[in-house]
Amino acid sequence: MLNNKEGQTIPAVTFATRDNDQWVNRTTEELFANKTVVVFSLPGAFTPTCSSTHLPRFNELANTFKANGVDDIICMSVNDTFVMNAWAADQEAGNITLIPDGNGEFTDGMGMLVDKNDLGFGKRSWRYSMLVKNGVVEKMFIEPEVDGDPFEVSDADTMLEYINPEAKKPEAVSLFTKPGCPFCKKAKELLTEQGLAFEEIVLGKDASLTSLKAISGNETVPQVFIGGKLIGGSEALAQHFGQ
Repeated sequence: MLNNKEGQTIPAVTFATRDNDQWVNRTTEELFANKTVVVFSLPGAFTPTCSSTHLPRFNELANTFKANGVDDIICMSVNDTFVMNAWAADQEAGNITLIPDGNGEFTDGMGMLVDKNDLGFGKRSWRYSMLVKNGVVEKMFIEPEVDGDPFEVSDADTMLEYINPEAKKPEAVSLFTKPGCPFCKKAKELLTEQGLAFEEIVLGKDASLTSLKAISGNETVPQVFIGGKLIGGSEALAQHFGQ
């Protein structure tokens, strides 16, 4: 039976992390004292659900969480620091603090350490999220104890809904560009002025001209999509913002 720790203090743990090729110890005191922190914990870095959905959505909504009183978002996993650092670089998860619970001490103290020997994982964390205020757990969302790797309640949207049901979520913005394009630079400036985070898709690196034509019906860049809707180039984007 997994333990709900609402109303309890988180376990005191020191994490061995690697920063700029140096060992750096980080403590729960440093991470949680006098802060409001969202934690989401998952079975392992680079695993499918963790990489495709769990981490990316928290990263995408990070600014919204901060606008609603959250000081930091921590991703916790029973992995070593080298794996977590490599995953952070692979995911480009700059809005998230990834913490390696390599020995499983924090996870065990939370009552969330489970046996995944059937997958060759050994001891890992059950998937859950929690809201922690000054080291005390206010709310936990624990995935149901069923076979497999359920992902129903520990997601970013559920946590944001708990913190503020009226919170305005950002629209997804994607921008097709190519190096040296002055109109692409203008489009990026317009999006930045509006405070919109965007995914930049560079032709020749992230996508091909064929992909651009198939998705947008156009051969020129930039091409901007907001909330799944094609806006167009920099002039169309300026008009969209009433400029």
